[in-house]
Amino acid sequence: MLFNSLDFFIFLPITFILYWCLFNKQLKLQNTFVLGASYLFYGMWDWRFLFLIFASTVVDFFVGQSIHNSKSDRSRKNWLWISVIFNLGLLGFFKYFNFFIDSWIDFTELLGYTSHSTWTLQIILPVGISFYTFQTMSYSLDIYYKRLKPTRDFIAFATFVSFFPQLVAGPIERASNLLSQIDAKRTFNYKQCTEGVKLIVWGLFKKVVIADAIAPIVDDIFANYGSYPASTLILGVCLFSFQVYGDFSGYSDIAIGTSKLFGIELMSNFKFPNFARNVAEYWQRWHVSLSTWFRHYLYIPLGGSRVSKLKAVRNIAIIFLVSGFWHGANWTFIIWGLIHAILYIPVFLMGRNRIYMNTVVAENSWFPSIKEILQMLSTFLLVTFSRVFFRSESITDALGFLKQLVADFRFEIYEHPLGYRMIDYFILLAIFTLYEFRIRRDERAPFKFKSKLVRFLVYTVVILAMLLFYDDLVDRSFIYFQF
Repeated sequence: MLFNSLDFFIFLPITFILYWCLFNKQLKLQNTFVLGASYLFYGMWDWRFLFLIFASTVVDFFVGQSIHNSKSDRSRKNWLWISVIFNLGLLGFFKYFNFFIDSWIDFTELLGYTSHSTWTLQIILPVGISFYTFQTMSYSLDIYYKRLKPTRDFIAFATFVSFFPQLVAGPIERASNLLSQIDAKRTFNYKQCTEGVKLIVWGLFKKVVIADAIAPIVDDIFANYGSYPASTLILGVCLFSFQVYGDFSGYSDIAIGTSKLFGIELMSNFKFPNFARNVAEYWQRWHVSLSTWFRHYLYIPLGGSRVSKLKAVRNIAIIFLVSGFWHGANWTFIIWGLIHAILYIPVFLMGRNRIYMNTVVAENSWFPSIKEILQMLSTFLLVTFSRVFFRSESITDALGFLKQLVADFRFEIYEHPLGYRMIDYFILLAIFTLYEFRIRRDERAPFKFKSKLVRFLVYTVVILAMLLFYDDLVDRSFIYFQF
């Protein structure tokens, strides 16, 4: 079920009304209802893969108990390995099996051996598997590191694993935040619900008006890169940066807003990364839940930055390569991760990787300085360049895209594949960027204005824009569903 589908707009109000009117008397009943709604939400995509969520839930529920009850470190570690192997095994089979087989075949053919058959299977990638396996595995890891005590309430834990607002594309929550809220009695809060509705509207705007509107242009340019000049290719990859941001941050806003309707607060996943002043700040603002997961469960256990500079650089490289591989079973994502490691390491070595952690650009003024503008522009262009690999179907396509960019370095006016005026899109993105800069201090308050008239006008424009840009011909699925 998609957030931007008619099914969801029927499902959400019915679930909301039943949740607060019929199932709000007892916590157990409330959680059972949310669990059922979550399984229905996921099952409407493909009910066959519900058993994967349930299996991961059962394994980590009992592993958590066993780790906590174990008397020796060896026993605790053995139980942890069961969780890690089971979850990564599921992820590896459904997401990476064909990748490894194809890579092995390509390698043997490179050595001169001809393969007459393959072991590849027609495996469907279960939506959200990269997200919920990491979430449930973090529960076992937190218990192992004694940051958390296991719950004895299976229904609450199953709800934590499958909570439908963030089930298929995050944010990837830790049990200390989400499970603790599921374990606590929730009461209706009007202010929290209105904040949730505003975030849902803003997320839908970013998805429908920004991401979906740009999608046909990006698809056309990347599919036909060999016939376009450099100016069009640069346009395509820059627009893809806006598309993937609008698509994924829009999903996160809808997820956070929907959770608020049910009395639960999720972590922020995007904090205006397009205004980052270096690559380190960008990763503090982009897909925060994944960055946090890797920092807590991979980077720090490897030694983090507390080790020698050489080992710290190694740890950074590992994090970005693994992050790239997490995104998809394709060498393009690994190269994308490697590029970000190369961009991040100099910032780390200069000691500038944490200087913007607690500040926003132009913190005490309406406008950024010339220096800040140049920093934001250079960071955006560097990140955008890496997305040539992120968006391309293969390494061959990515290199072909870059080769065409250099070989045909000229300017040519691009015409929209559906015949629309391109100037309208440029104006739209300029207004969107300026508006986000206006609200950059609080990612959870997209419509924070003192004047009621201004708020009304903004609501009106946002809703009219969604009606105007909504297009049945565009694929409305979210980009990160494929991960």
